[in-house]
Amino acid sequence: MDKTRFLLRDERIRKNLKAFIDSLPTDPHRPLEITVNDAKRTLPQNDLFHALCTDVSRQVVWADKPRPLLDWKALFVSGHAIATGRPGEVVTGLEGEFCSIRESTAQMGVKRMNSLIEYAQAWSVGNGVRRREVRYSGDYFGRVG
Repeated sequence: MDKTRFLLRDERIRKNLKAFIDSLPTDPHRPLEITVNDAKRTLPQNDLFHALCTDVSRQVVWADKPRPLLDWKALFVSGHAIATGRPGEVVTGLEGEFCSIRESTAQMGVKRMNSLIEYAQAWSVGNGVRRREVRYSGDYFGRVG
C-alpha cells in the first residue's frame, strides 16, 4: 500500500481522514500501521536557524579556529540535545575517526525546532554575537531586513 498523508487543518479534512480510515481493510495477520505526528519544522524555521548559524560562524572562533555554518549547526544540535536531556553519542567512525551521532533538524517537529532556535539564540546572545534581522522571503537563508 502506498503511503497516504493527511494534514489535519480543518473539519473537511478530518471527515476525509475518517472516511479513508473506514475504507481500509483489516487483517489480524498483516495489520496496517497508522501514525499521527506533529508537523515537521517549517521552511521559515529552517531559514532562521541557518541565518543564525551563519551569523555565529562569521563572528565566533571555536576550538581555536573559525567554523563554517554546518559545523555550528552540528554544535548547536548536539548542545541542544544535551541541554534538553537527550543522550549524546560519539562512536568510532568508518575510518577510525570520532563521529557524533545526532538528530536530524529535517526530522524535527515544529516545537523541537523552536526549542533548538531558542537555544541557539540564547547561546549567541550570551556570547556576544550580533545577529541580523532575518525575514523569510522564499530564499534559502532568508533576507537581511
